[in-house]
Amino acid sequence: MNTRATVAARHRLNPGKLLLSKWTAVSAQNREKHFLVTELLCDADGQVLQVELQAVLSRRNQYIDWRDLQDRDRWRMGWQPASR
Repeated sequence: MNTRATVAARHRLNPGKLLLSKWTAVSAQNREKHFLVTELLCDADGQVLQVELQAVLSRRNQYIDWRDLQDRDRWRMGWQPASR
């Protein structure tokens, strides 16, 4: 895959500004589609390693690598309506 295609397929994110951001999963599981970043997990130097996502519907929490949110095939910024 060339570099231009890789950049186009990723969101540009500042990990320090992810707290309380809203996300929509492209493929819902267990009817959970909309999520809120509720916590940033950082290393000793303050670098963000993971984020805690909370499902809006069930309030279930999960931890993912913050870089996973850059994948447009899996995540959309904001709370998006259902796909048509």
